[in-house]
Amino acid sequence: MTPQQFNTAVLDWFDQHGRHNLPWQQDKTAYFTWVSEIMLQQTQVTTVIPYFERFIERFPDVQSLASAEQDEVLHLWTGLGYYARARNLHKTAQIVTTDYYGEFPQTVEALEQLPGIGRSTAGAVLSISTGKRAAILDGNVKRVLARFYALEGWTGSTANQKTLWEYAERNTPHKRVGEYTQAMMDLGATLCTRSKPSCPSCPLQSHCTALKLGRSSEFPHPKPKKKIPVKQTIMLLLQDEQQQTLLQQRPPTGLWGGLWSLPEVADLRDANSITGLSLDINKAEPLEPVRHTFSHFHLDITPVRIPCNNLTDCVMEGDSTLWYNIQQPQNIGLAAPVKRLLQKYTRISK
Repeated sequence: MTPQQFNTAVLDWFDQHGRHNLPWQQDKTAYFTWVSEIMLQQTQVTTVIPYFERFIERFPDVQSLASAEQDEVLHLWTGLGYYARARNLHKTAQIVTTDYYGEFPQTVEALEQLPGIGRSTAGAVLSISTGKRAAILDGNVKRVLARFYALEGWTGSTANQKTLWEYAERNTPHKRVGEYTQAMMDLGATLCTRSKPSCPSCPLQSHCTALKLGRSSEFPHPKPKKKIPVKQTIMLLLQDEQQQTLLQQRPPTGLWGGLWSLPEVADLRDANSITGLSLDINKAEPLEPVRHTFSHFHLDITPVRIPCNNLTDCVMEGDSTLWYNIQQPQNIGLAAPVKRLLQKYTRISK
C-alpha cells in the first residue's frame, strides 16, 4: 500500500464516518486547537468536551488566558489530572502573548520550544490550524501504525519511536493535512481501539499486517510492567466550628504543583512541629483511608480530622494558606482527592 493509498483511504473514511462536530472543530484557530490537544493528552474526548467548553467560555483567546491568575486556570482544570499541563498552558499563553504578539509560531520547531508542547502536539496545532504539512504521533496514531505494520516491541522504546515517526511522516499527505490529522486520531479512538478493535470497519483492513497475521489484539505490545510502589501520607482536616477547612498551597512544581491541598504529615505525632501549629492531637479523629493512583505510584491517604475551635492556633504562617468554605467555594485549583475528601467530610448546613 503506497502512502497515497494509505492517506486516501483514511480521508475517504473520515469524510463518511469521522467526527466533525467536536467543539474545537468549529473554529480551527491555533488557540482552540492547542487547548484541545493539551486537554486530550491522556484524557478521552467525552471527558474533555465539558472542560473545553467551560475553559473557552472563560478564556476565549490566548490573551485572556495569559492575564489570568494561575489559581483560576487550575480551578477550571480540577478533575482533568496531570496538572503540569495546566501550568504549562498558562506559561505558554504568556509567552505567546508577550514574545509572539498573541500569534502562535508557524513551525513545528518553534512550537516545540513552548512549555508543554511536544513534536506531536506541535504537528497537530500546525496542521489543523494552518493546513501546513506536519505529522503527528499521539497514542491513537501509534496504535494504528503499530498494528498496520505489526511493529514488534513496546512503542515507547527509542528505536520504535523513531520507526513510528518514519511511518507517520511517510503517510502524511501534502493536501488536506488538517483533516488527515483528525482522521488518524478518530480512527484510533473509534475503530482501532486498545481492546476489541473493529477491524471489519477499518479502511486499512486489506493491508493491515497485524490483521493478516490474526494478531490484531497483540499490537501494540504493552510497556514492560514494573511493580508500582505505594507511598503513604496523612492529610489533616483542620476544621473550625463553621466547617471551614484549612488548606495549604503546594509548591509551584512537583506533585500537584500550585494546587491547594490539605496539610500533610508522615506521622501524626509530628503534626505540630511540621505544620507550626498548636493542635490538640488527642482530639484527632482518623477517617477512612483512600487510595489515589498516579501513573507511577499509588498514594495511600489517611485523612485525620482535628477540630480548630481556636482559629489563632490553626493559622499557618505565610500567605499560602486559606480557610475553605465548601458552601461558598473559592475559584482555586484543588487536588482531586482533596476535593473528594472535602465533599465527603464537610457537613453542609441546610
